[in-house]
Amino acid sequence: MSVTILQALDFIYKNTKTKALKILPLEQALDFILAEDIYATHNLPPYNNSAMDGYAVKILDAGKCVKVEHTIFAGDDSSEVLTSGYAIKIMTGARIPEGCECIVPKEDTKECQDGVILPQNLSKGKHIRLCGEDIKKENLLLQKGQRLQAHQITLLASQGISHIKVHKKPRLALFASGNELKMHFEQVESHQLYNTNTPTLLARAKELGCEVEFIGTAEDTLDDLKEHIKSALNSDLIVTSGGASVGDADFTKEAFSFFGMETFFDKVEIKPGKPTAFGKIGNTFILNLPGNPLAATLNFELFGGSIILALSGAREKYLKGIDAKMQSEYRLKKGRISLVPGTFNGSSFEPCKKFAPGMVSPLANSNSYIMIDAGIEVLKKDEKVKVIPLRFSFTTDKQESLL
Repeated sequence: MSVTILQALDFIYKNTKTKALKILPLEQALDFILAEDIYATHNLPPYNNSAMDGYAVKILDAGKCVKVEHTIFAGDDSSEVLTSGYAIKIMTGARIPEGCECIVPKEDTKECQDGVILPQNLSKGKHIRLCGEDIKKENLLLQKGQRLQAHQITLLASQGISHIKVHKKPRLALFASGNELKMHFEQVESHQLYNTNTPTLLARAKELGCEVEFIGTAEDTLDDLKEHIKSALNSDLIVTSGGASVGDADFTKEAFSFFGMETFFDKVEIKPGKPTAFGKIGNTFILNLPGNPLAATLNFELFGGSIILALSGAREKYLKGIDAKMQSEYRLKKGRISLVPGTFNGSSFEPCKKFAPGMVSPLANSNSYIMIDAGIEVLKKDEKVKVIPLRFSFTTDKQESLL
């Protein structure tokens, strides 16, 4: 069944279920998807504390010479009580003593007999971090479905949370098919090609947070394809490339049908990559991509990426475009929705000068792609487009102002 891109994505989101759960120690939770809401167990800061190295003082002592007899360090369990005419020396992070109304930074004072002279103008609460001003106890800290990155780990550590419930990472199995294909560690003959699809998809799936297993390259025989499929059925998603067209040696569909594959679609109205199929065998999803490298990779970004997001349990599971403008005019043949790779510089998008479904170099020089409607023949300079990221680092070979 041939479908539009929107129909294909709808099939993916309606049929793909999230992974099972497991409990991990905080140190191992990076890049996992949270499977529960997390609430704050205590206030942060847990007590009023000093934001500066300086002196705890009273407002009425402004401009006066006050005596300094005690010092409170961060971590001290001090029971000092501040009275008028006195100041208590205090370090950053130390608990505010009873009776303190503000903190005066050390550099704003002058020495006097037995103490320091305070500034004329003092503001109540100045340089005091209040209990709970960052995080309040029982407030929602993190939501189910959030990806745990470094700064989410910070929040969990701040609450003394040692173990959390997460979704298991999707397990993805990969193999390619084709007698003409050899792996990069094998010797190729003049009539053969290196298999670029599998190493590319394996690396990209890892970047997208999957646990990946390489099954190998299947020969163009029904029996060998069956063996590869059987070896991969314990995974959540099998991704293959090649063997999805109508050639005499394309047995992929027949091999998957042998295992009772339910096919949701087997063609997509897209350019490049029309022979893209999605289905299911038991609890294992199947994505069969075209053999041409550029077509396979772009379709994996769109459809494979969406399947992985749906499996992952991520709350933000839908791809999102970034508003940009065309850097220059671009012409194309209308008829099918087209995926066009290129470079996004933060404000404008420039399509690759030259690309075709069988090429491998365009994506290495791209960081994004755009999706162009079937009826469009020209995108004018400065026309608005939506950029879909492949990889963004937003670095440059020349230093620029960051202000």
